[in-house]
Amino acid sequence: MAVKDIRTKKTAWDRLQLVRMIERPTSMDYINRIFDSFIEFHGDRYFNDDAAIVGGIALLDGMPVTVIGHQKGRNINENIKRNFGMPQPDGYRKALRLMKQAEKFRRPVICFVDTKGAHCDEGAEERGQGEAIARNLLEMSKLKTPSVSIIIGEGGSGGALALAVANQVWMLENAIYSILSPEGFAGILWRDGRRAKEAANIMKITAKDLKGFGIIDKIIKEPFGGAHRNVDKVAADIKKNLVSTLNELDSKSDEELVESRYEKFRNMGEYIE
Repeated sequence: MAVKDIRTKKTAWDRLQLVRMIERPTSMDYINRIFDSFIEFHGDRYFNDDAAIVGGIALLDGMPVTVIGHQKGRNINENIKRNFGMPQPDGYRKALRLMKQAEKFRRPVICFVDTKGAHCDEGAEERGQGEAIARNLLEMSKLKTPSVSIIIGEGGSGGALALAVANQVWMLENAIYSILSPEGFAGILWRDGRRAKEAANIMKITAKDLKGFGIIDKIIKEPFGGAHRNVDKVAADIKKNLVSTLNELDSKSDEELVESRYEKFRNMGEYIE
């Protein structure tokens, strides 16, 4: 069977298993390959520094940019430190602080999205998880600087959307983007989490599905077998697309950036209907 045929026949469940692999490249894997002179910033200036979100400033082909991403770990100790890539409200407030700083200096904002969803324990709710996510959605929608968000693995629920209200939204070929996990979907709809595979295949969560709906703008191809097979190539493709897109977006006025972003998300319903 030809490689092209294998790619075509891969199901949503197959892709989900692929992006959940421990070998899957993380945000920092891409940041270290795409950007120069990355300086990480810490803390939300309210409560804490959430290690599930990394962010800072860097150079992209000589252009100053702000880079933010969900960060998972490579082993159990790293995942505990990173809370398995599920941010607390402190993480989203840190991200917003960096976005507003970028707006002040008109640095483009680049986000890497990779989370099952925002953390939802008692502490997160006490510190305003819902408000933190909602605030990010509002502020990103009117950010007066170019923005690009790239879903590199799991894009789950509001936890993913809180970093994905951008002028351009891209997905890696095997990434997924959904309102909740297939396990959660199956548990709510059928009260049986064991039907997650069935749920994944009817939820329309793949890059191809979402590109067809107009929810994302671009699909970045992956090597056969997944991005971990050749991280350098995937990073190089992302970098090439970022340089081209940001040069184009930089020519727009602040008002044009905000208006085009508003229209993009306002018109999504027309594709879905």
